[in-house]
Amino acid sequence: MNSTNASISAKPASTLPPEPASLHVGGLTPLTTTDFPGLLAAVVFCQGCPWQCGYCHNPHLIPREGEGGMSWAQVKAFLLRRQGLLDAVVFSGGEPTLQSGLTQACREARALGFKTGLHTAGPYPARLAEVLPELDWVGMDIKAPFAGYDRITGVPGSGERARESLLRLLDSGVDYEIRTTVHPHLCSAEQVSLLAQELAGLGVRRYVLQEFRAQGCADSALNLASGRDFAWAEVREALQPLFQDFSIRSA
Repeated sequence: MNSTNASISAKPASTLPPEPASLHVGGLTPLTTTDFPGLLAAVVFCQGCPWQCGYCHNPHLIPREGEGGMSWAQVKAFLLRRQGLLDAVVFSGGEPTLQSGLTQACREARALGFKTGLHTAGPYPARLAEVLPELDWVGMDIKAPFAGYDRITGVPGSGERARESLLRLLDSGVDYEIRTTVHPHLCSAEQVSLLAQELAGLGVRRYVLQEFRAQGCADSALNLASGRDFAWAEVREALQPLFQDFSIRSA
């Protein structure tokens, strides 16, 4: 083939089909009624998280390399068998935005007819901004007043990243839930109230406090705490007027 014919037959790069998504998947929940509001969903647990939160209930998903797991191709094969039976696919973790293949995976899930959801703590604002157009719903974990984030995550500057991600989510128009896991030894009622005021000031309208649950947590000292040690009634009274939709989720 001469060079002229080769140039005519070659496809421009912009028209080439996208590469299949590549995700490091740590696990899959085939059916849940609680991870995407109002919909039957499967949850894809992405391996790896840059933060080291002591109360994490999926600590086996924190390392970038985990034991077992599955490929995105295997997940897609499962989803093909669930078309018409499931409504949505939720990408959770770990931290899904750690992975460069997330946006393409969301596109592929949508192409199969599923709505797409994301659970994130927002450590990668640019990656979140990239994937937001491919999402129908986001559950974002905000861990503490932004100035005190490092004490929870163990990573300097994490509060600034979480705040930037939150602002990008709020600007996107994508449906969302902002939630904070409350451990009585890590976040006082005063700190929760301060955080709620910050969030309301930024424009958050839907906010949930989640009671810490020991299931899965690898920190034995934190597991000794009881949710009864927290001033739930006082916090509810203080926070309810700040948000259009506010609730407390028991462990």
